[in-house]
Amino acid sequence: MTDSQGNVEGAKTPMELYKRLNEQGDKVRCLKTAKADKADLEAAVQLLLKLKTDYKQMTGQDYKAGCPPPENMVVSNNEPATDGADDEDTVDPWNVSTTNAKGVDYDKLIVRFGSSKIEKELVDRIEKVSGQKPHRFLRRGIFFSHRDMHQVLDAYEKGKSFYLYTGRGPSSEAMHVGHLIPFIFTKWLQDVFDIPLVIQLTDDEKYLWKDLTLEECRRFAVENARDIVACGFDINKTFIFSDLDYMGSSSEFYRNVVKVQKHVTFNQVKGIFGFTDSDCIGKISFPAIQAAPSFSNSFPQIFGGRKDVQCLIPCAIDQDPYFRMTRDVAPRIGHLKPALLHSTFFPALQGAQTKMSASDMNSSIFLTDTPKQIKNKINKHAFSGGKDTVEEHRKYGGNPDVDVSFMYLTFFLEDDEQLEKIRQDYTSGALLTGELKKILIETLQPMIAQHQERRRQVTDEIVRQFMTPRPLNFSL
Repeated sequence: MTDSQGNVEGAKTPMELYKRLNEQGDKVRCLKTAKADKADLEAAVQLLLKLKTDYKQMTGQDYKAGCPPPENMVVSNNEPATDGADDEDTVDPWNVSTTNAKGVDYDKLIVRFGSSKIEKELVDRIEKVSGQKPHRFLRRGIFFSHRDMHQVLDAYEKGKSFYLYTGRGPSSEAMHVGHLIPFIFTKWLQDVFDIPLVIQLTDDEKYLWKDLTLEECRRFAVENARDIVACGFDINKTFIFSDLDYMGSSSEFYRNVVKVQKHVTFNQVKGIFGFTDSDCIGKISFPAIQAAPSFSNSFPQIFGGRKDVQCLIPCAIDQDPYFRMTRDVAPRIGHLKPALLHSTFFPALQGAQTKMSASDMNSSIFLTDTPKQIKNKINKHAFSGGKDTVEEHRKYGGNPDVDVSFMYLTFFLEDDEQLEKIRQDYTSGALLTGELKKILIETLQPMIAQHQERRRQVTDEIVRQFMTPRPLNFSL
């Protein structure tokens, strides 16, 4: 973990970090020799890998035991000493960054996280089982990775249903279009499989991580719930809950939180999440709260005391560390492992090197933006893959793989043939950057306006109904 100046926390110099690596390497070897608990060993290995990454970021060199860095090595703002070709993308629940203009290398991330790629075979199977054309997010690889989706479909084909769980960390009053991605897809899953859904608003997490009051976090949760309801979820099959509210009213939910807390060690959460001794204890215990909705008996008003209802979690892949931990602990406390569908990241207007930020108004198209603001933001800030002059662009064409306007169209333009024609025209130079931006503007303006109209129709009473613990209308 690095601080705001780019220095590795707890290690001010390369030599200090080198010594920490030696100590951690010794610890891993001791755990292996002692045949320690698998989870403890995995956590120690993950921390060792992270320290090696930090060492390379600090020194520009790979760590090698017995080869300490020079005592007088100068570290300049932690800039990599290589050309960056071998740099590893940073992906965790709080940070996403890459040096590649095309964005995160998701194939490498699948290997690193140990998930499975969503191949065409799985997309075709989802179409067959659901009886519906696959969502554009599946057709275009926006949801690209999974854990145990075949198992979910096997059970569904045998008449055993499942439920959906996704969430939102309410750090601001206004959401941006990137926040809609998991909800758009989750609504499609709810509709085609006709299944219940729980949506967790982690207002407690935002209080622990952000400089916000409890009252602000709770208010943001309610305002974000309005945007979520405006996505069109079925009120008879959807329960939205605030952690700050639900934790205190559901003993079954809290019991599952405590079970997870007992079976995950401090060493494990340090290895998984990079927590340090200076982090507040609330952060260290929070992962158990995000894990609990994965277990059906956390919602007795919906599932009764049943523990055998499979959970499917659509989420961005930066949330996967929480659920790797959950999947590890689930069998040990008598629960099914949750299945997951992972999405790619929605890029910032400035480029795919990072995801959008709710704190930077110019990095995002917000759901509160006016048509004029949308037009100005895209024209001024959307990173272009075009050439410097019209003549060069006509001659050499643009690069849609790094062009943010084209990336956004892959998320929101439904027509596959139209999208492919835009790609071909832009690549050939027939379509100019300004014309591509115009297509995006004309796609987003009505979409955002329609969302705003639906949101205006979401009353306080409707929000209250969605957030009231109650039975849902479905059959398992």
